[in-house]
Amino acid sequence: MTTVTKTVSLSGVGPVELSLDDAGEGQAYVLLHGGGGPDTMSRFGQRLAESHPVRVLLPTHPGFGDTTRPEKLDSIRGLAALYIALLDDLDLRDVTVIGNSIGGWITAEMALLESPRISGIVLIDAVGIDVPEQPVADFFTMNYDEFLVRAFHNPDAFRMDPGSLPPAAQAAMAANRSALATYTGGKMNDPTLSHRLEDLETPTLVLWGESDRIASPDYGRAYANTIPMARFEVLAEAGHLPQAEQPDVVIRAILSRARDHSSAVGR
Repeated sequence: MTTVTKTVSLSGVGPVELSLDDAGEGQAYVLLHGGGGPDTMSRFGQRLAESHPVRVLLPTHPGFGDTTRPEKLDSIRGLAALYIALLDDLDLRDVTVIGNSIGGWITAEMALLESPRISGIVLIDAVGIDVPEQPVADFFTMNYDEFLVRAFHNPDAFRMDPGSLPPAAQAAMAANRSALATYTGGKMNDPTLSHRLEDLETPTLVLWGESDRIASPDYGRAYANTIPMARFEVLAEAGHLPQAEQPDVVIRAILSRARDHSSAVGR
């Protein structure tokens, strides 16, 4: 992947500098990462771009890692508007937006803005809706070990000692947590989102790890049930980040949805 910096003008915020990874050629797939930062999507994006004739774009949410965040850019809806502006600036069409965790929440908000540039969305273990009987685990009170157990089907494969990381990597993790708290207001849901999604007409694929203990598969089913055109699929041997644990399974599911949509449009 090639990393570029793109300046996007956003109404009410001003110019926003975006760090953007870009790889491949073909139909555009925009990947939106969750609270763990762009590293949770980068290998998956590279794999998608290398294995299929598609263009993959992976922006880093401003404020994550070593990027800067304008003070007025402080909400999930603000990020959604920013990424719609990015699609406009790049003049992209027939775009599939794929988001994991809060990236899925941003993706849902992007779809609600009804840009004609977006042809479909994929929500991978997304958060954002309020399901009282299936609450999202409170990420902000978890220690690292609890997060691993809740987030992965096989936690040992991803276990490390955060204290052994270089200072720059530790600083990036702290920045990620701070930016996540700013954008979400410390809450993993918007009580209005479910109602607003009831009229969404964008073709939607909802993928969920069967072992997700941050947002359960039942939460995922509730998410899919709020969207009229959504299809729900549970992924075996995966937790909250299926793109990290089962990347090829996720790619097959996404491209199968794309083929099904293309066939339906052609009829």
